[in-house]
Amino acid sequence: MVSVCVATYNGEKYIREQLQSILCQLGADDEVVLSDDGSTDGTLKIVEEFHDERIRILRSNAHSCKWNFCNAIEHARGDLIFLSDQDDVWLDGKVERCVKELETCDLVVTNSIETDANLNCINPSFFSVYHSGSGILKNSLNNTYYGSCMAFRHSLIEKAFPMPKTKEIGHDLWLGLVAEMTGKVRFIETPYMLYRRHEGTVTKTTGLLRRSKRNIMIKIWSRVVVLYNVIKYKIIHD
Repeated sequence: MVSVCVATYNGEKYIREQLQSILCQLGADDEVVLSDDGSTDGTLKIVEEFHDERIRILRSNAHSCKWNFCNAIEHARGDLIFLSDQDDVWLDGKVERCVKELETCDLVVTNSIETDANLNCINPSFFSVYHSGSGILKNSLNNTYYGSCMAFRHSLIEKAFPMPKTKEIGHDLWLGLVAEMTGKVRFIETPYMLYRRHEGTVTKTTGLLRRSKRNIMIKIWSRVVVLYNVIKYKIIHD
């Protein structure tokens, strides 16, 4: 069984197109676990209009992308779990390829095509922009685990939860790091998603240390926090 965890917040503009691209790849016994963080627009109305029994809607009051996703993940019933943002578009074959790869690894990250708001190609390989790949130190310093491109075995939840409380470590980064520390991860070069960039996009693709406008000292502190939690995890679990 596959569970697709979607975190939504005021996503009425793109959620219909995203859900359509997901549902057509799922089987009758699979599910979409959608956690909504208090949307005030028509997001939930659009979701309900699908009248698809595979969609489960959860109400969240997390006021945080990280904890909104965690809410969905904790309610997922599938053996394999996919993460999805509310504004992208999955390409044909994504689920099939990831399911196959997860037979021999614990977590996979697929490449994507970076687009503008209208799905016009900006860059044919998101991996090439972010220098994506495995490596605990590499990703502790510059994260390339992006949730919208990830799928993993349900067994990883027990290893990664509870999540570190700090806001400096996203749910996706932590899942990726724990998967590396406890099992096997794989980055798939084939793009299986249109990664839509628009005015509301959280993740920026402007370079390794220019992805946010935060002060350089805060960025350094953030990496210290990540490395501290990695070392702490290793000590506790080794």
